[in-house]
Amino acid sequence: MNRKKVCIVFVLCFFGMIFPAEAKKVKVAAAANLRYVLESIKETYEAEHKGVQIEITFGSSGTLTQQIAHGAPFDFFMAADVDFPVKVKEMGFASGEVKTYAYGQLAMWSLSVDVAGGIQSVTSPSVKKIAIADPKKAPYGENTVEVLKKQGLYDTIEKKIVWGENISQTAQYAFSGNAEIGFIALSLALAPDMKGKGFLYLFPPDICPPVQQACVLLKQGAANRDARDFMDYVLSPACHKEWIAFGYALAKDE
Repeated sequence: MNRKKVCIVFVLCFFGMIFPAEAKKVKVAAAANLRYVLESIKETYEAEHKGVQIEITFGSSGTLTQQIAHGAPFDFFMAADVDFPVKVKEMGFASGEVKTYAYGQLAMWSLSVDVAGGIQSVTSPSVKKIAIADPKKAPYGENTVEVLKKQGLYDTIEKKIVWGENISQTAQYAFSGNAEIGFIALSLALAPDMKGKGFLYLFPPDICPPVQQACVLLKQGAANRDARDFMDYVLSPACHKEWIAFGYALAKDE
C-alpha cells in the first residue's frame, strides 16, 4: 500500500474514532399505560439489536394523535385503544394496517381505602377525591366514565373527580394520596412503585371488558427498517412474557 493510501486509511479511522456512527433511532409514540412494560421491552430489544436506539414519548392517546396530526416526527404509534390508531390512518398519517398488540384491564386502586367491595367503594364517606383520566384523551378514562354511568354512580361522585391528563398522571394522584381512589390500568398497579402496595380491585369482564389496544406504523416509519423491525418485535411471541407480567392479555392472531 503506497503512502497516499495509508494516509487516507489513517484519516478515515481517526475521524471514525472521533465521530462514531450515529445510532439508528426509532421514535415511538406510546400510551401512558405502557410506560413500564414498554421500557422493559425496549431494554431487551436494544440489548439484542446493538446500535438501535428506541426513543419513547409517553402520553394520552388523544394528545399523541394530535401531535402526529401536527407533524410530530414519530415512526410508530401504540395507543390505549383501537379508535385512535384508526383515526390516524383515516387522516392519512399511517402506513399499513392497524394491529392489536395486547388487551389491558381497568383497575381501581387506593393507597388507604379497601376497595375489595368493588365499584361501590367510591361512595364511601372517606373518599373525598377520585382520580380519573380525561375521557376525551385517554381511553381508560373513557372506559371508567362508561362504567360509572352504567352503574348509576357517575352523577353521585362527579364532584369528587380529579381529572388526570393521562392514565399515568391519574395513577400518580392515587399513589401520592392526592386522591383516595384512582381508576387506572392494571399494568401501572403492577409497576415497581405500586406493586404490592395499597388496595387493588380488578373489574370483571361483565362490568368492563378487556381494553383492546392497537398500534400502527406511521408514514415516517415506513422508510425506517428499524421501526418496522421494532413493530414486528412488539407483536411477536418474544414479548409475550413481558405483556403477561404487566397484567395484559395477549392479542390473538388477526
